[in-house]
Amino acid sequence: MRLSKCLLQTLRDAPSDAEVPSHKLMVRAGLIHKAAAGVYTYGPFLWRTLVKISTIVRDEMDRAGAQELLLPQLQPQEIWARSGRLQTYLDAGIMFTVKDRKGGDFCLGPTAEEAITDFVATNVRSYKQLPQTLYQSQTKFRDEFRPRFGLMRGREFIMKDAYSFDADDAGLDASYRAMRAAYVRIFERCGLEFLAVQADSGDIGGSGSEEFMVTASTGEDLIVYDDTTGYAANVEKAETRVEAPSHMGDPLPMHVEPTPGDKSVEDLCRRFPRLSAARMVKTILYRVVHRDREEDVAVLMRGDQDVNEVKLKNHLGAASVELADEARVRRVTGCEPGYAGPLEVKDGKLRFVADTSVEPLRNFLCGVNRPDVHALDVNHGRDFPTPPFADLRRAREGDLSPRSEARLKTARGIEVGHVFKLGTKYSAAMDACFLDRDGKKKPFVMGCYGIGVSRIAAAAIEQNHDDKGIVWPRAIAPYQAVVVLARGNDPVAADAAGRIYDALHASGVDTVLDDREDQSAGVKFKDAELVGYPVRVTIGKHVAEGKVEVTVRRTGGTELVPLTEAAARVKALLDAMPSGRHVGRS
Repeated sequence: MRLSKCLLQTLRDAPSDAEVPSHKLMVRAGLIHKAAAGVYTYGPFLWRTLVKISTIVRDEMDRAGAQELLLPQLQPQEIWARSGRLQTYLDAGIMFTVKDRKGGDFCLGPTAEEAITDFVATNVRSYKQLPQTLYQSQTKFRDEFRPRFGLMRGREFIMKDAYSFDADDAGLDASYRAMRAAYVRIFERCGLEFLAVQADSGDIGGSGSEEFMVTASTGEDLIVYDDTTGYAANVEKAETRVEAPSHMGDPLPMHVEPTPGDKSVEDLCRRFPRLSAARMVKTILYRVVHRDREEDVAVLMRGDQDVNEVKLKNHLGAASVELADEARVRRVTGCEPGYAGPLEVKDGKLRFVADTSVEPLRNFLCGVNRPDVHALDVNHGRDFPTPPFADLRRAREGDLSPRSEARLKTARGIEVGHVFKLGTKYSAAMDACFLDRDGKKKPFVMGCYGIGVSRIAAAAIEQNHDDKGIVWPRAIAPYQAVVVLARGNDPVAADAAGRIYDALHASGVDTVLDDREDQSAGVKFKDAELVGYPVRVTIGKHVAEGKVEVTVRRTGGTELVPLTEAAARVKALLDAMPSGRHVGRS
């Protein structure tokens, strides 16, 4: 392809609404065009990248034994009602809904669990037809409240979603392992550094899930990991171990001390300098919403730890949890916020749960539900009923790993894939069943496996860029090499450029020729750096000597190469570029 024939318009400046590097650089490099908030046209160069990503995904899905199909984007709301998810999505306001001319209710699919379950229920009748894994790649739709970050959080996006159907849990485990292994290969082939992390299943549901995170400083998700064992988890899901304070001693008599104006752990540490935050228990009140009721819940948390609200929501089996406002705190505790505690509780309906970090504590400080005082040398089981304990705290860098004596490290991540063990959540709700060996009707045991194809492209840029522009991994670059004709009016140089271009194509290198006569060499170089071709071949002042310049985009290293050897050298440089890496894998 010759750039003089390409539809590629680069820009000097980024749009004012672009907040992250991938958004800024995609617009500046002419890869995307904004049609509406969260809706983009993929330009020819970006489409080449998306096709390459899709090809890698398809190769690995097929290798893992999955079969490709195409489900409808326009889905009847009735199947969502059967699964029980329709109202949840409508209430959240993220589902695009439409009516047909007869008044039928439809939606633009944000995901396809219902559609695939309906399809398999119709076509699979017997255990003899199992297992089955089916996948598709197509546009999905979510009416994001605040679309942002370009392709990172849009209202339509390209997603590969796969679904496994098995007869039992053992079959699901095997399907899950196969898909997980395929995902590792996909992200390695795309040239990304990534982590596979334990994650919360969210609205999809199921018994367990892992997210695949591309590490990048701009990632929205915080990950903790142990690089000695390969353990990694989203901070919402991460398990940790915290060390109990030393020298707690035998239980002492409880006593109440005046603490006028001291509402925070920091205030109390100043007042009682010999008492660490780890020897304090703070009480945090939540309004907890279930599908059929509300309740007030008080969480007892060690003073140096924080509540993980996702863990709390899951532990309580709640639809949502939110911090109680001041009026609610006053009503439940009878005093100002900052003095709540498990002692002298006035509302007998208040439910207490405690983090496991509280369980070993003795002689700790806590609130008394009275203003300007706190109790010291408090012991649960003696001074108040021992509450149920659960892991409710937020993991932090430096916490002890749950699998070793190592300290956990943290990284920012961008979710590009998610694998779930769904079990029978959808099949049971939708009466999607098969006949087992004994002729008994049983629901399919399902798994779900999603990859954000368009998000991979954005995440790759977030992880691979510099102040000059994009630095594409070679496998997913729109073109692997660019041949820059520095002086378009030089027939000797033009002939050399054409010969190298042809030789690169013949050797299998995806190449574009920058032959634009209306642009200076400086503009061509800047565009090459902005667009991010892995290798640049410059036909310039050395062509009269039979040599050309070969530059590697990632390092900036440049070497003079004989014209006759240029294609082989470019191919060797590309072949030597590393593939992706599973960070933290043991």
